[in-house]
Amino acid sequence: METSEPTGPITDEWIEQHFDHLSPELAREFHPTLARARSRCPVTRSDQYGGFWVTTRYEDVLRIAQDWQTFSSELGITVPNNGPTMKILPVTIDPPLQRTFKRLINTQFTPAKVGPWEEPTRALVNRLIDAFIERGECDFMADFARPFPGLAFFDLALHAPADDFEEVNGYAMQAALPHLPESRESMMKLARWIGALVERRRAEGPRGDVVDAVLGAEIEGRPITTAEVVGTVQLLVLGGLETTAGVLGAAMLRFCAQPEIPALLRERPDLIPAAVEELLRLDGSFICIGRTTRHDTEIDGHQVKAGEPVILYWASANRDEVEFPDPDTFDLDRTSNRHIAFGAGPHRCVGSNLARMNLRVALEEIVRRLDDIKLRPGVDIGFHSTFNRAPHTVPITFTPVARDGG
Repeated sequence: METSEPTGPITDEWIEQHFDHLSPELAREFHPTLARARSRCPVTRSDQYGGFWVTTRYEDVLRIAQDWQTFSSELGITVPNNGPTMKILPVTIDPPLQRTFKRLINTQFTPAKVGPWEEPTRALVNRLIDAFIERGECDFMADFARPFPGLAFFDLALHAPADDFEEVNGYAMQAALPHLPESRESMMKLARWIGALVERRRAEGPRGDVVDAVLGAEIEGRPITTAEVVGTVQLLVLGGLETTAGVLGAAMLRFCAQPEIPALLRERPDLIPAAVEELLRLDGSFICIGRTTRHDTEIDGHQVKAGEPVILYWASANRDEVEFPDPDTFDLDRTSNRHIAFGAGPHRCVGSNLARMNLRVALEEIVRRLDDIKLRPGVDIGFHSTFNRAPHTVPITFTPVARDGG
């Protein structure tokens, strides 16, 4: 695999000609590097991995995401890498077939469907906080951010055994890092687990959930295949675990760096929904996606040939100075926040209602129960940043108090 890892600080030449989305250096200097790209070369062609285009400006990213007739998901969702090539549905197919699969799961994640999950979600959040609040310290990623969305999703959406969560969460974490050699095997292990879950659910009575909806689906007049069932549930698992964890981890880092934010939200919990949107804009963990051109086209005057991959950086678009004045500032008074943290176009994330509810409930309880939050000094946080971004570890201290209820 051809790579060009910067040996020191990321240079303008690297950004303009050798951009490598898998680079650990990019993970460390992520937002500053994307800001330089927006300024110097908002559309550029990298010579890595056989060549691909990088787009970083809001206007271009949004237009490409909406133009599935020109920029296909089916022809290639990522630039070449070591990751799996199996189809994860419906994100690796285009309309009109994509719409058929998306309708199956859309109906299961409407506000009306997600609303009744709020009470059990809040109970789970408080059980997790109870496990560490008396210590006055925790690794927020390991103790809360990673287990919370997965446990909630297993229980409320999939009705899967909670005992399987740790194993499956490990597969999902590795599968989200396609540059690692173990990524492909983790994706296959995840597929096998889903296959076993599906067979178990076939033998059980219906529960009226998303698994039932997928199992009973007809695709273009025929029953859905087992491979299609697995591919669809796989998207739900990958989208429901690591992405929300990444936003929570980044939010906690921001709370530690700007303690006035949790203080304000503790005093004004009515501002938490707006805070969720600003945190998604600034630190959304779904950072980019790939498309492949169906035919010769152009992006901002650059001639792009048929079959060339293009990476769309949602994370960069959400900090575009043209769309968001003072884009790096957490600002609850923005008159417009048209962020695209959940993507855009026909492939926009189906789980946005669930993610927003999870984030809102988590933040409500975190600011209510944790006070004087500080990041433990001298720790290398580290980030993984390929198509999702999340801190490896967020060790924090806070004022120890008794658990709720004594």
